[in-house]
Amino acid sequence: MKSLYLLIPISIIFVSIALWIFFWAVKSGQYDDLDSEAERILFDQDDEPEQQGIPQDSLKSDSEEPL
Repeated sequence: MKSLYLLIPISIIFVSIALWIFFWAVKSGQYDDLDSEAERILFDQDDEPEQQGIPQDSLKSDSEEPL
């Protein structure tokens, strides 16, 4: 019974810290966009140079040209 006097306040402290961290994460926007990060792994990284305005042809070296 004496152990409950120690364990209950410790568990209340842990729960309050966990709730504070959760509400901080929600308030700071950690859960705003869940879909884009989940879908990002499905797509190749090869399209990035074209998205940045650099054509893919300028990235190829001369050794990659067909003979």
